[in-house]
Amino acid sequence: MTLNWESSENKYKMNNGRDIMARLHSGKRGSSGSKKPLRTEAPKWVNLTAEEIENKIVEMAKEGKQSALIGTILRDSYGVPDVKLITGKSISQIMKENNVYPEIPEDLFNLMKRAINLRNHLEQNPRDIHSRRGLQLIESKIRRLVKYYKNTKVLPAKWRYSPETARLLVE
Repeated sequence: MTLNWESSENKYKMNNGRDIMARLHSGKRGSSGSKKPLRTEAPKWVNLTAEEIENKIVEMAKEGKQSALIGTILRDSYGVPDVKLITGKSISQIMKENNVYPEIPEDLFNLMKRAINLRNHLEQNPRDIHSRRGLQLIESKIRRLVKYYKNTKVLPAKWRYSPETARLLVE
């Protein structure tokens, strides 16, 4: 059996002999983004110690902030370019060590928030078929993530996604 690389059904596209992963819900390949600079040690101009950074992370996590927002605040307000270079651990690892990491993984939580917002929009605009399709794509992504997290034992085996429970969890 030969593969037709030009087919939009195939996830992989050929690029000068290399396989490149295409986007999941479109026929496009996506755009390349910027990369973090290659550094092996923490910059000398950072004023905070590893212990102070860990304390700030735990403090912000207890306020209910997600790890991405914590990283942004540390970067913009405290001048910490990369937590992992200074502490040797990622923000999520620090949160897990101090038992302040949320029960539901953040990527799943954010997808559930998007699905709820889209459901609210569809209640106001029931004929918006493009948004209805977007909701189907988001919810299929949620189901795939839930399946992955159940297999890796991050979520309990009996955990199920439903829009009603998601609304309760997010609010």
